[in-house]
Amino acid sequence: MTASAALRPAPHRLLGSPFDSWSFLGILLMALVLLLPTSSDACDVLPRYESMMLKGVSKDNYLPGEQIEFKCRPGYTPIIPALSTSAVCQPDNTWTPLQEACTGKLCQQLDDPVNGQVAYVNGSYKFGSQAHYICNEGFFLLGTKILYCELSGNTVDWSDTPPQCEKILCQPPGTITNGKYTNSHKDVFEYNEVVTYSCNPSQGPDEYSLIGEPRLICSGKNRWSGNPPECKVVKCPYPVVQNGIQVSGFGRKYNYNAMVRFECVQGFQLKGSDTIVCGVNSTWEPAIPQCVKVSASPSAKPTISSVSGANPVPTKPPVSSDPVSTPPSTKPTISSVSGANTSVPNRPPASNYPDNGLIAVIVLTVVAGIVLVGTCVYKFLHIRNR
Repeated sequence: MTASAALRPAPHRLLGSPFDSWSFLGILLMALVLLLPTSSDACDVLPRYESMMLKGVSKDNYLPGEQIEFKCRPGYTPIIPALSTSAVCQPDNTWTPLQEACTGKLCQQLDDPVNGQVAYVNGSYKFGSQAHYICNEGFFLLGTKILYCELSGNTVDWSDTPPQCEKILCQPPGTITNGKYTNSHKDVFEYNEVVTYSCNPSQGPDEYSLIGEPRLICSGKNRWSGNPPECKVVKCPYPVVQNGIQVSGFGRKYNYNAMVRFECVQGFQLKGSDTIVCGVNSTWEPAIPQCVKVSASPSAKPTISSVSGANPVPTKPPVSSDPVSTPPSTKPTISSVSGANTSVPNRPPASNYPDNGLIAVIVLTVVAGIVLVGTCVYKFLHIRNR
């Protein structure tokens, strides 16, 4: 028993086990190193304010309990009564909240210009505000229209000198050839003043026509409402429309803006505009219209009617019913109804067989003829026997 126990081998130790004490200790130290900056970087993002900025130099991070101080930005001044301007880094990695403790400095209040007004965009004249200038009607702004309350050294001031409102005046309008305008003796015209152009009498057979706007208005500083008109001879040719009638605009001459209207005679229709105007180039606008003949629709072929009042043209004269002069014809005259003037045409109708009414009329006519002949013969024999 003793010998066998001495021969038993000792257990082998596993090398490289994850539970090795030295390896475990290294991992623990590395984790502590990684966690150390996180725990110390409690407050790394500084709060920002519109009217305040950090006093002094900022750090990358702040430990809980550390305090920072703010001051007013340029263009701002502390609010009275004074509010807190310091913040403390709290254990939950946030800063104690602060209110804006500064307000914008005031620029000098501006006066309204003569014949105008000034308007503040945000209703005040603090730092960052704008002042807009507006002139009354009949006046124009001389200077900068918008001023800004901005920094000027350690204080604030307006960005430019205030503008002025000056009276609107116009230089004389342009002159025209063969024409004139009213009050041409004046050197200056006031706002909304009107000049009227007219043409001079013509030295030739045709008068001048005023082409363009006859009235101009002084609407801005040295600005008129339009360009001056011109005086020129405009004469359109006499308008003629074949198969047409002129219904308005009669005259011996047709000058600028003369208007003429046309209609077509019966059987023709108008092609183009019925109204034309004499234009600036002595041509009719639009072009003179035309009267085009209306094409007749094809008519249907006439048909023979047996109704009372129908008058088809016979091709042969009617046959006499006198038994002495001419023997009865195989084509006697047919009279169907009182007042009708119908005779059998030379050619048979389109149908191969006559209708029943025509057959009845023929039979009655033949029977009447036979009866009439028989009566005449009987009377003749009776007289002879006596």
